[in-house]
Amino acid sequence: MTATLSSAAAGPGGAPLRAPPMAGSLAPAGGSLPLAAEHFAASMLYLLAGAVGLVWVAPELARGSYLSPHVAAVTHLFTLGWLTTTIFGALCQLLPVALGAPVRSTRVAHAAFWVFAPGVAVFVAALETGAMALRVSGVLLVGSGILLAIGNFGATLLAARARDVTWIALALALSFLGATLVLGLVLLHNLHTGFIGAARIVVLATHLHLALVGWVLVTIVGVSHRLLPMFLLSHGAETRWTKRALVLLSVGVATLAVGLVAAGDALTWAAGVLLLGGLIAFLAQARAFHRARIRRRLDVGMQFAATALVFLAVAGLLGVAVLAAGAAHGRLATAYIAVGLLGGIVLYVVGFFYKIVPLLAWTGHYRGRMGKEAVPTVAQTFSARLATVQLWLMASAVALIAVGIGGGDPVVVRIGASLFLAGVLVFAWQIGGVALGRAAPAPAAPGPAAANPPGGAE
Repeated sequence: MTATLSSAAAGPGGAPLRAPPMAGSLAPAGGSLPLAAEHFAASMLYLLAGAVGLVWVAPELARGSYLSPHVAAVTHLFTLGWLTTTIFGALCQLLPVALGAPVRSTRVAHAAFWVFAPGVAVFVAALETGAMALRVSGVLLVGSGILLAIGNFGATLLAARARDVTWIALALALSFLGATLVLGLVLLHNLHTGFIGAARIVVLATHLHLALVGWVLVTIVGVSHRLLPMFLLSHGAETRWTKRALVLLSVGVATLAVGLVAAGDALTWAAGVLLLGGLIAFLAQARAFHRARIRRRLDVGMQFAATALVFLAVAGLLGVAVLAAGAAHGRLATAYIAVGLLGGIVLYVVGFFYKIVPLLAWTGHYRGRMGKEAVPTVAQTFSARLATVQLWLMASAVALIAVGIGGGDPVVVRIGASLFLAGVLVFAWQIGGVALGRAAPAPAAPGPAAANPPGGAE
């Protein structure tokens, strides 16, 4: 995975050819492409399934029924199926080149995938149907896959030469993933025993924040510290905000867990302040990278990421409102999660997908053909115009979903969910074309600048 690291050079006939140097970039690591490919393919299927499910559960979202098994099933399609599978695949590619340590065992990584990815489908089916056999099978598969991944990535981190901010972030995130799994098992056991009683809402809130903030957002903060300067061409930018974001988010999640379990209002509010501060620090770091960038025009992948940051800021404000209003206001809590998950985290990862996947696919399809025939640039492996349409569809969708939930209007929520599905379908078409090598017409002939992967997404 790499970024666009050079400006355009004119090829034969004026065709743009780009040749970023590979030094310092996150080039595809040898042997990691199959691992990344299988994870990303599965995650795309789960994103599609989640988008379809979103349309289906629109009426329940409008009522603020976040405790509904249907809503839980769809939520896990996004959190486990799309986000966690994508992160696992990205780490297989990132760790060897960013931290100087190959994945400890590619066999274990493949095994974790083939246990985890099907397990998500079984687990979601169990949430939907309530079937005990599916529940046990799903938990065993998902839990085993997560434990294998944590062990494998943890061993990789221990062997890493570079122990920088990204290393710290990933170590923290994997710890939070383990805690998320434990609370998930508690909630699942409670479905047929009811042993935690009224504390279910508290445990669910803790589980959600451990997953979305502790696991996913902390990972995003750490990975962005490495990738945003490459994607934005902003090396030399102030980077002190990343450490602050990690400290505040990590301490905030831990404090929230204690405050919710102990029913301590002071601790819960302290956690809210810490989490909001961590989010602000992350936004400040992203702003520093954007201000220092060389290329002023944002490519479409970074437009997705920038839009996601706006939704994350809105989600932070909604989180404060949820703290003030209390859990009884189900629609407000549901809108908070919808904006943070769909608008903030999902859109951010989609933006990084547009930066990472085309390069990996380009490497597989065209690297061996460089200098022998005309090949497309990485930017030509998908349509930036279609991606822009997708961004408008998905951003508008999240806004409509939030408004519909706030007003308790199932029609508005369903319209928003349908737009979100339309955006995901465009995304699937784009990524499918990238994977199959479907590209725009290539330059008439390879130019002398085409010694390296020719450019990233415009």
